[in-house]
Amino acid sequence: GGGVVGDMGGFAAACYQRGMPFIQVPTTLLAQVDSSVGGKTAINHPLGKNMIGAFYQPRLVLADIDTLATLPDRELSAGLAEVIKYGLIRDPEFLAWLEQNLERLVARDADALAYAIERSCRNKAEVVAADETEQGERALLNLGHTFGHAIETGLGYGEWLHGEAVAAGTMMAAELSRRLGWLGDAEVARVGALFERARLPVWGPLLGAERYLELMAHDKKVEAGRLRLVLLRELGRAVIHGDAQQTDIAAAIEARCR
Repeated sequence: GGGVVGDMGGFAAACYQRGMPFIQVPTTLLAQVDSSVGGKTAINHPLGKNMIGAFYQPRLVLADIDTLATLPDRELSAGLAEVIKYGLIRDPEFLAWLEQNLERLVARDADALAYAIERSCRNKAEVVAADETEQGERALLNLGHTFGHAIETGLGYGEWLHGEAVAAGTMMAAELSRRLGWLGDAEVARVGALFERARLPVWGPLLGAERYLELMAHDKKVEAGRLRLVLLRELGRAVIHGDAQQTDIAAAIEARCR
C-alpha cells in the first residue's frame, strides 16, 4: 500500500509485544521515495498529522516499480512532490535533472522513475543515517510539511493528498524565504513551475492565516513554544529557522492562498 498503510502497519509492529519484525512493501510513488524509508511510523490525531507514533525500522523495504503502472495520475503527482523536495533541500544536481526530465516522470518512463526513486532514497538514507530520531538535520526532510500538515488537518484528512499539501506548503516556505531575502522572485517562480508541471497545486486553500498558525502550533517541530520552519537559503540548500516573525509567516501564507 501507500504511506497510510505503511505507517499504520509499522506502528502496529512497533507496539505489538514491544516490537515485532515487519517489511515495508510500498506501492505508491510517495511511499517508495519517502514514507517507507527511515523508520517513522505513526497515525493521525484530530489535532494534527502523525501525532501518535514511533521510530521503528523495517527489516527491509521492497519497492517494485511495476506497481506504479496502475497508480492513479493524482497519486503519481503526489509522489513527485516528495521527489522534488530532495532536489530543493540538498541536491541541486538532482533538481536540475528534474527540470530536464519532469515530463518523463509524469509519463511513467521506467528508466526515469527508477533513477528518481533510487536518487530520492539515497538522499533520504544519507540524512536518516546521520540523524535517525530527528534531533537536527533530519528535520530538513520536512520542507513544506508544517504548512502542508495544516492544510491536511484543516480541510480534513483525505481531502487533499499528502503530496498535494506538501507542494502548496513548499510554495509558502519559498515565499517566506523570499521575504527573508534568501530567494528571489525568479527562484520562487522556478519552484512553482516545477510543481505545476508535475500537476500539483501551488496555492493553498483559504483557511485564513490565523487558522493555519493555530494548526501549525501543534506541529512536532515546535520547540519551547517557538515554531521551527524548514526554509530555503537557496535552491538546493534548506535550513531550519526558528526566528521568523509571526507577521511574516502569516503574510507568506496569505500570499500563497487563493
